[in-house]
Amino acid sequence: MDIVKKEVFTVLVGGSAGNGVKKIGAVLSSFFASMGRHAFEMEDYQSLIKGGHNFCVVSTSIEPIYSHYEKKDIIVTLDERSYKKHKDEATQDGVVVYNSDLVKNADENHIGIPLTTFARKYPNPELRLGVSVISVLFGVLGLSKEELANIIKDNFKDVENNISFANEVYDFFVDHFKEKRIELEKGNKTFPVVSGNEAIPLGAYAGGLDMFFAYPMTPASTILHFLASHTKDFGIGVMHPENEIAVINMAIGAASVGLKTMVASSGGGFALMEEAISLAGMTETPILAVLSSRPGPSTGVPTYTEQGDLYFALNQGHGEFPKIVASPGTHEEAFYLASDLLALAWEFQTVSILLTEKHLSESRKTFEIDLEKSSFADYMKHTDGEYLRYKLTDSGVSPLLFPPSESVIKFSSYEHDEYGLSTEDPEMITKMHDKRFRKYNSIVQKLKTMKTVNVYNTQLGENTPVIFTYGSTTMSVLEALKFGKIEARVIQPIYLEPFPSWELDKFKGVKSYVVEQSVMGSFERLLKEKAGIKVNGHIKKYDGRPFEVESLSKAIKEVLA
Repeated sequence: MDIVKKEVFTVLVGGSAGNGVKKIGAVLSSFFASMGRHAFEMEDYQSLIKGGHNFCVVSTSIEPIYSHYEKKDIIVTLDERSYKKHKDEATQDGVVVYNSDLVKNADENHIGIPLTTFARKYPNPELRLGVSVISVLFGVLGLSKEELANIIKDNFKDVENNISFANEVYDFFVDHFKEKRIELEKGNKTFPVVSGNEAIPLGAYAGGLDMFFAYPMTPASTILHFLASHTKDFGIGVMHPENEIAVINMAIGAASVGLKTMVASSGGGFALMEEAISLAGMTETPILAVLSSRPGPSTGVPTYTEQGDLYFALNQGHGEFPKIVASPGTHEEAFYLASDLLALAWEFQTVSILLTEKHLSESRKTFEIDLEKSSFADYMKHTDGEYLRYKLTDSGVSPLLFPPSESVIKFSSYEHDEYGLSTEDPEMITKMHDKRFRKYNSIVQKLKTMKTVNVYNTQLGENTPVIFTYGSTTMSVLEALKFGKIEARVIQPIYLEPFPSWELDKFKGVKSYVVEQSVMGSFERLLKEKAGIKVNGHIKKYDGRPFEVESLSKAIKEVLA
């Protein structure tokens, strides 16, 4: 049999909730990573426990990869709905496998396997169906049944039955597979496969996190699941209170006695926290808050992605107080940014918001973590003399003191004097407003010493067109440019409040475009408001799905033409 080598190789598995689609995606991406390859895994699932339509796409390359691909080299569908939806997404030489027990009118060049018949020989047949994907992959790659057995032993329970089922599927597939075998190049170094909702808490932990509070709300929920399963490993406290109002107030209380805290939610859950975020602004309490966006308004589309919460994040809390908002463009950046934002929250005693989207939160990607690059949260400590919780300083930052102490430590939601005692005195009100605003200026000066904007493809000339983007859409843009061999610089502001306009002045007047997932073009509006940049055009997508490489590449070529 002839062998074909693939630069980018993509697998799709589709089925209903309960077929183990998500599990198989994780096994595939980990398998590719074990070969020394890079992988990107995207999950698409409905807000259902059973039934419906779920699918997972895993793309792999020997080079770093930032997105899943639209055209697939292998498609394995476990039910009729998945087959009808995805059968036309294969590459020209792609392999499409379907469950012949459920699909009767299939294309003649596709391979039907009686998966349900095979699976019913064993307990829990519906859960077992996903294992067939591994069998098909190993058949296409020309790998042995011994290697197949090893991957099943490493990843599944009920090993004996799963191996027997996998072998039966493998033998049937190999007998009917007449296409060219595919060979994947192996790399010299293996990388962990990490989701955004694992990278964020890991980064916060590296930054000194002590406690995490959350009430489950997709797509932020898996941060809670991840940390709750590793409390003993990390030595941190994890609490699941009765609602989001309790979440943020407990976090403020814990921070007021010196614990570095983080909260996470999405949409309506984060909206419930807003009043207390304003409380943190008045009490000058450091909090790291993660906002993982999904399509709104209201309940919206819980399990899909969008960038419609930009101004929601920027305008958190009633009243005027300094806050920091930043959005990671990649999983790796999510790790380091979480530690940076926790450190900034404590340095300036304010709220830091890490804004992300379902696409980054729940997708998984290979990358290498360097703990030496992470920040660690520290704060200005009270040393001696009378303690003033809200001492007026040039920077606007007051020393912190925590119990137990002989000094009185007072936090107040009311406007207050330096002791924290409530005041309605106009002169003191003005002084405290000025104090908090001085913190804003101090934050700006700090950010000017940090990397606040990523500029990609710097080797291109100054007259090369510019694409502005932010958040997880950055990954889609980078992969689309690589796929289409498009010459354009990519400008990704990491920090959104304070907005790093000082870094963007050089791009004024350059032919530029915006790519974002927002119906109202909120990022385009922010560029104009904060940096005075008026772009020449935009590409917007707001159907709940992330950009796909081939389609986005085509759209970019069209706007640049």
